[in-house]
Amino acid sequence: MRGAVSALCGRRACLRWVHLVLGGALLMPYMLVAAVAVGPLFPGEPLLFGSVVFLLSCFAVALPLAALTAAAFPLARPLAVGLVRALCGVPGGRLAQGPGRSWAARGRACAWYALHLGVGAVLSGAMLATPPFAVVLIVLPLFPGLRDTRLGLPELLVDSWGAALAPVVGAALLLALAGCAAGAGALLARCAPPLLGPTPADRLAAAEARAADLAVRNRLARELHDSVGHALSAVTLQAGAARRVLDTDPDFVREALAAIEDTTRRTVGELDAVLGLLRTGDDPADPAAAAAPTLADDLDGLLSRTRAAGPAVTADVDADLDALPALVSREAYRIVQEGLSNALRHAVGAPVALQVELADGELRLTLTNPVPADAASRSGGGRGLRGVAERARLLGGTARAGAADGRWTLDVRLPVEARP
Repeated sequence: MRGAVSALCGRRACLRWVHLVLGGALLMPYMLVAAVAVGPLFPGEPLLFGSVVFLLSCFAVALPLAALTAAAFPLARPLAVGLVRALCGVPGGRLAQGPGRSWAARGRACAWYALHLGVGAVLSGAMLATPPFAVVLIVLPLFPGLRDTRLGLPELLVDSWGAALAPVVGAALLLALAGCAAGAGALLARCAPPLLGPTPADRLAAAEARAADLAVRNRLARELHDSVGHALSAVTLQAGAARRVLDTDPDFVREALAAIEDTTRRTVGELDAVLGLLRTGDDPADPAAAAAPTLADDLDGLLSRTRAAGPAVTADVDADLDALPALVSREAYRIVQEGLSNALRHAVGAPVALQVELADGELRLTLTNPVPADAASRSGGGRGLRGVAERARLLGGTARAGAADGRWTLDVRLPVEARP
């Protein structure tokens, strides 16, 4: 019983009633235009309260006009989707976002608009006419004088026994109206996903947008991981080394503190640049362009800051770094930075050898360092190595990392010239 009452008079049913009434109200301007258009076919017929044939003719003309309006204005679908989501209880995931991108989508939006306005107009007319008539029937036994008025009541209801049954008939009419309204609301809610749902083109566009957003997020995550992770590793080692010789080697402590200051200052600048893209909402198609340094700009500084953390770093550069494409130079810098960070974290104090070579249209980056006997195995890799592999793959290159013969090697090859 409670479920039946909720289905007829619950919050969702009331919201769907509002949706139906809005549809009837939206059809009224089209009905007036249709009445003017078909008026010459019915001479002497009033525009507002004509015969049933006249009203049906206006209805038949008004619905196509409404459908054409939905086709002419692409924003009709987003507005309809907003109303359905708010008033019909249809989950937003089952409805399309934005205007229709194809004629098929617009055609379905036109069908929905005509269905909503048509069903809403019929139910709105019933809501205007049925309640007053039902109220008269309910109070008819209490006011005998109503039987003598010219209300157009059937003779059956004027009789004494018919008047006694009038309240039952009136209540049944109200229940029937509520049932019809609930059924019409449920019908529109069921028809909304097929008519206003996403088309294959909409799904493809949404998938592309999600993929683009995910790519940007992954890129930003890599930038933050590489810059901040390297800085924290270097600063941790520099601070630890300075603490151990604080009383015996003040010159080394001063150098370590200067290196910490320089590393943190640069990292704060990079972090602010990357986060600035998120705050301002600018197009982050290439967020590293504003934040990441390049091999030509800062390879020497990167090596110096790493040496200040303790390990001996040797570099063999056989390439014109200034001639590298900006994108390749930025990505290569981050790869070298991540390789040095791994050495700092997993092979503390071990010497690191870096080789940068440009040959046969490829930039080859190789970092090697001894693996201490007590170092944990890194064969599975972590976020940093996955980021290195992603960077290389996005540029069409390759990345390999692993331990062999007591040495850890990171070998990355990036194409510099376009491949056929």
